[in-house]
Amino acid sequence: MALILKIAWRNIQRHRGKSLVVGIIIFLGAMTMTIGNGVIAGMDRGLKENVIDRFTGDVVIISAKQDQDNVIFTPMGRDIEVIPGYEKVKKVLEGKKFIDRFLPVAKGLTIILNENGDMSYALALGVRFDEYRKMFSDSTDLVEGTLLKNDDRGILVSTGNRKRFFEEQNFWVIPEGFSFNEKNFMKESSKKSGVIDKRTSLVLMGGSNENSTMDIRVDVKGVMKFKHLDDFWNHFNIMDIESFREVYQYVTASDTAAVIPKEKKRILEKDNLDDLFGGEVLEKVETRKQGYDVSTLMGKKVVQKKLDVDSGAYNLIFVKLGKGADAEESVLELNAAFKSSGAEARAIIWRDAVGQIADLSAIMRGATRGFVFLIFIVAIIIIMNTLSMAALERVSEIGMMRAVGAHKSFISGMFLSEMTVISIIFGCAGIIAGIVSVYILNAINITTENRILELLFGGSVFRPVLGIFDILKGFAYLALVTLIATAYPLRVARRITPLDAIMRD
Repeated sequence: MALILKIAWRNIQRHRGKSLVVGIIIFLGAMTMTIGNGVIAGMDRGLKENVIDRFTGDVVIISAKQDQDNVIFTPMGRDIEVIPGYEKVKKVLEGKKFIDRFLPVAKGLTIILNENGDMSYALALGVRFDEYRKMFSDSTDLVEGTLLKNDDRGILVSTGNRKRFFEEQNFWVIPEGFSFNEKNFMKESSKKSGVIDKRTSLVLMGGSNENSTMDIRVDVKGVMKFKHLDDFWNHFNIMDIESFREVYQYVTASDTAAVIPKEKKRILEKDNLDDLFGGEVLEKVETRKQGYDVSTLMGKKVVQKKLDVDSGAYNLIFVKLGKGADAEESVLELNAAFKSSGAEARAIIWRDAVGQIADLSAIMRGATRGFVFLIFIVAIIIIMNTLSMAALERVSEIGMMRAVGAHKSFISGMFLSEMTVISIIFGCAGIIAGIVSVYILNAINITTENRILELLFGGSVFRPVLGIFDILKGFAYLALVTLIATAYPLRVARRITPLDAIMRD
C-alpha cells in the first residue's frame, strides 16, 4: 500500500498539468455542492420557521367532509367545511403525547362593505388571540393600535389589506381610539385628492357560496404586519372567533344553532328571481307589517359576553408536534384515532394545507437540487475524460509496469490512489471554501421583496445554513464523484498490455 501511494504521489507530480485541471474541477464542484446544500438546508429551515412555526403548525385538522386539502388559500375563496363535534376532536388531540400544542380557528373569505356599493375582499382568521400568540409567538408585528385579548371583540387589519381597502374603496383604516398616523399613510395617497375618509370600524359579510351569511360592524383594534412571508400572509386579517362565527352564521358559543327566519330562508332558496314578486313570499312579508331600513342591514354591532368559546364552530385546527415526531406518521395515527373515536375530522400535512406555497417552494428546491446535480454530472464527465486521456498518454509507463510483473489490481490501486489524493486535497479545500462562502452569505444579510425569491430564501432574508449532516453529505458526494469518475479510466488503464507499450514506442 505504501508503494502504491508513493508511486501515485510521484505520478501526480510528473503530470502536474492534468492533475491540476482535475483538482480545480473537483474544487469548484465541491464548493458549489456545499453552497447548494447550504441553500437547500436554509430553504427548509426558513419554511419551517415561517410557515410551520409561525402560521400552520406541522399538521392541520380539517373536516372529514372537506374535499380539497388546500384549505389556507382555497381556489376562488371556496368554503371550508365546519368540523362537527369539536369536543371529540379535542379529546383525541389532548390524548396524544407527540402533540406539543394545537389551536382551533375559523378561516374564510370576508366581504368588506361600503355605503357607496364598493366592495373589497379579505381572508380572515377567527381566533382567540392570546391563544394564537402562544401558538405562533413570533408571527406578527403591531404597526398601530393594540392587540386583541381573548375576550375582546374586534379585528386586526393587515397592512396589505389596509392598502387594498384604500385603493379599492378609498378609505383609510385607523384603530379605534387612536389618531391618524401620517407616517404610515402610504405613498398612494398622493394619487388621490380630497378629504381622507378615515374608518375605525369595518362592515364585514361572510363570503360564502353555500352558507347563509350576515353583515356586522367590527371595531378595528389594531393594524399589524406579518414578520415573515408577509406578501403571502398579508391577505389575512385576524378577528375574534365569535365575530367571525356571526359573520358566517356559524354556531356560536352563545347559541346552539344559527336560526334563519322561514321567510328569509324561503327567499334564499328561490332559484328564479321573478318568484320574489310572487304572491306567496310577498304576502308573508306584508302580513308582518315590518318596515325595512337599509341602515339596519349595515353593521349591527355585537355585544361582548363571557362565553365557553369551544362550544361554537371551528373549521381548522393547527397542530404543532413535539420534538422528534414525524409528521407523516403522526397524520396516520391521528386519522386512525379520529376514525375509532367517531370524530368527523381528518389530519393532513401542512404542505397539503397551504397548496401553492408548498408547490412553488418545492419547484424552487427542485430547481436548486437540479442545478447541484448538473454540476455533479458535468464534473464527473470532465474528470472522466481527463483521466482517460491521461491513461492513454501513459501507455508506455503502464505497459512497462505490466511487463515487470505489476498486476491489474496494482494498476487500479495506483490510479485510484492518485485520484483519492487529488480529491482529498482539492475536494476538502472546495468544501472548506463552500462553508466559508455560506457564512459570508449569511453575514451579508441579503434581503428581497420579490415573492418568488422569498420562497427560494424561505423568508425575506437569504439565510443559507450548514449543519454537520450537510457537511458530511458534501464529503459523501465527493467520494461518489471520485468513484464514478475513476471507473472508466481504471478500465482503460487495466486493459493496457506490454504489447501496447512496445507498439506505442
